[in-house]
This record gives sequence, C-alpha cells and structure tokens, in this order.
Amino acid sequence: MQVAFQEGQEVKKGDLLVLIDPRPYEVALSQAEATLFKDQAQLQDARVNLGRFTGLFADKIIPQQQLDTQRATVNQLDGQVRADQAQVDNAKLNLVYCRITAPVGGRVGLRLVDIGNMVHATDQNGLLVITQLQPIAVVFTLPQDQLPVVSKAMAKGQLAVLAYSRDGLTKLATGKLLTIDNQIDTTTGTGKLKAVFDNHERALWPNQFVNVKLLLEVRKDNTVIPAAAVQRGPQGNFTYVIKPDKTAELRPVQVSFTEGNLISIASGLAPGEQVVTDGQDKLQSGSKVEVRSAGPGPRPQQNTGATGP
Repeated sequence: MQVAFQEGQEVKKGDLLVLIDPRPYEVALSQAEATLFKDQAQLQDARVNLGRFTGLFADKIIPQQQLDTQRATVNQLDGQVRADQAQVDNAKLNLVYCRITAPVGGRVGLRLVDIGNMVHATDQNGLLVITQLQPIAVVFTLPQDQLPVVSKAMAKGQLAVLAYSRDGLTKLATGKLLTIDNQIDTTTGTGKLKAVFDNHERALWPNQFVNVKLLLEVRKDNTVIPAAAVQRGPQGNFTYVIKPDKTAELRPVQVSFTEGNLISIASGLAPGEQVVTDGQDKLQSGSKVEVRSAGPGPRPQQNTGATGP
C-alpha cells in the first residue's frame, strides 16, 4: 500500500518502511472481537446461574450433580473466552505486522518491491535490505601460533586495529579488537578475530575486502630499514652499508621483527647509516657504489641503489 523510504536513505530503528494492506486483518479482528463478546455474555450468564445453583444446593433443592455440571459449564466458557482473547491478540498482532518498521538503524539498499505488489511471509527476496554501517565489524584471520601473543596483549588493554585498502596503501579506518573466536579452523590452521569500527567517515562497506593490521605494541627508537636491504647468508642476516667514501661494507645484523616492507634491526646498524637496497648481487666489501635517486615523487626512507665497481 505504501513505500515510506527512498533508496539509499539512512533509517533509524523503528522507522516505518512499508505499509501492507491492513484491511483483511481489520476484518479478522472485528470477527474475533465479536466472537469474544458473544462468549463473554454466555460466560456471564453461566456464572449468574452458578450463583443461583449454589444457593439452591445449600437449601437442598437441587442435587450436587446439577451444581457440578453448572460449574463445569462456567469453566468451559471461561476457557473459550480465553481462546477468543488469544484470537483477538493474534489479529491485533497481524495488524502490527502490516507496518514494516526498521529492526536496526542503517542504510537502505535498492528497493525490491513496488506499490501494488503482492508480498508473502515466505518470499525469498524480502522487501528491502538494511545494512548497518555504524558501527561495522571486520572479521580477519591469524595463524594459530600468533593467537596466544594476541590473547596476552588483549589482557593488558584494548588493541587497535587498522583497516587498509585492497592495495594496502590507504588507511581506511581505525577500530578496536573485539574478540577472538573460540575454535581453530583445522583446514587452514588459523583463528578468526573480530574487530569493530565506528566508521564515521563511511569508508567501510559490508562484504568489502580490506587488509587488516593489528597493533600489539609500539616500539620506540628502533632502527628501521627496507626489507630489500637485508640478505641471508651462511652466517646469518647481513646488509651492505655505504661508507662515507662511497664503498660498500658487509655488515652482519640482527633482525628484531619484520612488518610489511620494513625490518627493525636489533643490532649491527647505527641510525643515519645508508644501506643498499638494490644490486647487492654485484657487491662485495670494498666495492664502489653509486647512490641513485628514487625518481620523481617522495623518496622512501633510506632507499638507495648500488652498482658494482
């Protein structure tokens, strides 16, 4: 009968969305109320007669059986009145269901029905779809070996979660870790985690793919270099450092941890030293190197190239 929303509209919980034709249910309600009124009148008459029979029985004018029969009639009519009241309540409930209201606040999608369409409770597509955008949840997975570390960090306080775009370059939103699932996926050896985002800027959408970063701790005053600068050899990790005389020096390093394309160095490098990120296969200690520009645009931190002698 009425479509009370526009596609893409923001609705609040309880807002009217669709009005279904209430006339058949109004007629059913009138019939149920009439039946209830009739049975209530019969019950009232039966109760009056029960009062009379009680007095007559006390005067020993009627037998006990007649009094018991009248009492049973009252109880039967009382049960019928209660059943009638249930029918009235059911008819009123159907009238309430004629007004389809928003169960949650969110954004309305494309309209699935028009005015005049026939709709049924068993329809597969429904009338419309409401998606909750604020707040919104993101589900992601981590290897099962990392879950104890995350659980330990959760015990210390709320953990921040960052959502990035598909290419991993643009940060979309910042949220917080809500919980860890209670089981491990045996096929992948991973556990699910759920984070919640306020999503005030509407950067996240339902069923969107995002890259998630979970912040466990902040380490300050670390020496950080591009991951491409670190090589692995028989003696462990090493990198080539560019000395002031433009020669390369092989330097063993201890890696603290790796995050994306960056590596934190625990020992082996001093802040401010330049490292080689390209052409290491042509180098050896003492080789002359040439520092190249990274090209137009912002230059990555400590991103240098090298060529052999």
